[in-house]
Amino acid sequence: MKLTELPHRTAAFVEDVLDLSANDGIARRLRELGFIAGERVEIVAAGPFGADPLLVQVGFTRFALRRAEAERVRLRAETRA
Repeated sequence: MKLTELPHRTAAFVEDVLDLSANDGIARRLRELGFIAGERVEIVAAGPFGADPLLVQVGFTRFALRRAEAERVRLRAETRA
């Protein structure tokens, strides 16, 4: 599932970030911000027009991401034990 498909206030875990080209600056920056495999994420809110940008929480930090950026983050659902 992509980050843009995650329902609001539902936790999931980052699987990976999609690189669109070699040395992809946006993918690299997303990883630097904390979008790395195994990190817990959730969508906190969305903008009023076209749900852009998305307010995303990674760990204890929140970021505003454009939908085009959020499309690159692939997730796996949170598993309950």
